[in-house]
Amino acid sequence: MAGERFELEPTAQALLRDVGISPPVVLRRARLPADLFARRPIELSVDEYYRFWTALDAEAGDRSLAVDIGRALSVEMFSPPLFAALCSTDLTAAARRVATYKSLMGPLRMSAESGEGLTISYSWPTSATSAVSAVSAPPPLLAVVELVFWVALARIATREPVRPSRMTVADRPADLPRLEEYLGARVRTSGTYSITFSTPDASRPFLTENEAMWRVFAPDLRRRLSDLEVSATVAERVRAALRDALPAGDASIGAVTRKLATSPRTLQRRLHQEGTTFQGVLTATREELARHYLDVEGLRTSEVAYLLGYGDTASFYRAFRTWTGLSPETARRVPNGLVRAPEPEPR
Repeated sequence: MAGERFELEPTAQALLRDVGISPPVVLRRARLPADLFARRPIELSVDEYYRFWTALDAEAGDRSLAVDIGRALSVEMFSPPLFAALCSTDLTAAARRVATYKSLMGPLRMSAESGEGLTISYSWPTSATSAVSAVSAPPPLLAVVELVFWVALARIATREPVRPSRMTVADRPADLPRLEEYLGARVRTSGTYSITFSTPDASRPFLTENEAMWRVFAPDLRRRLSDLEVSATVAERVRAALRDALPAGDASIGAVTRKLATSPRTLQRRLHQEGTTFQGVLTATREELARHYLDVEGLRTSEVAYLLGYGDTASFYRAFRTWTGLSPETARRVPNGLVRAPEPEPR
């Protein structure tokens, strides 16, 4: 665990500003590089990860920052755990889905168990490399935010005032009254961090459910959570970075160079040495992904356009005709060769 590094979401910077916390001040307090949020990926060791949350907690002062963060979460925030969860059918499915890769997102372990309701629990492996992470418990704010996340998620996805039936923490939070008011439930002190939802709430359908989009996006999300292969060509690394950047709506060379920690000029030079260009890789990546997405049952053409980073469906139609000479509907064929029922093309 001590040698592992974890990726901090770039959206963390926007989230801090949304709750009125200065990112530069937090980075200084945590003794982290001032340009941390300009890096791609933003990777932290266990100690750095804990220092970040400890500094954030100290900067918050007496305010209930966990509650403020819960209220600030929204569907517009592109975050892997939030995206994975929102595409699920219900809270139980969301918890199990996130648990499969949650350990890649921080020095923690998560489990989701169904019995008398749904119980989501966290454990925190230790590291002996510093005084911060040598203890068994995480920074208090981090642990509480992890639990509050599930309440915020349930309310966003169901549009219902979902309340947990129980929440346990290792130590009594200083902002307990406001936290309990937000949760609508009592918070108990025990040796664990967990949150439990009733069976009806855990199985309440998510209005944001989109299994088709999740099915085609999941491999790219996992690729985003893994390090790029050192042996990959520059073009392959650009393709991998584009798969990350396209659904976020940014297909620019700047988005890719930030991800790969290089400059546009250097990237173009290296691509030229491999006999290609950034625009060539972008076009090829979009066409490859478009053909794959269009072959997925239940995925609308407008959703394909979104996943490819187009601002509108009409732009995708024009690009696809340029690549193939066909409309997306004509290319959308089932295994027996029949053409699926077309959608009306945008005027």
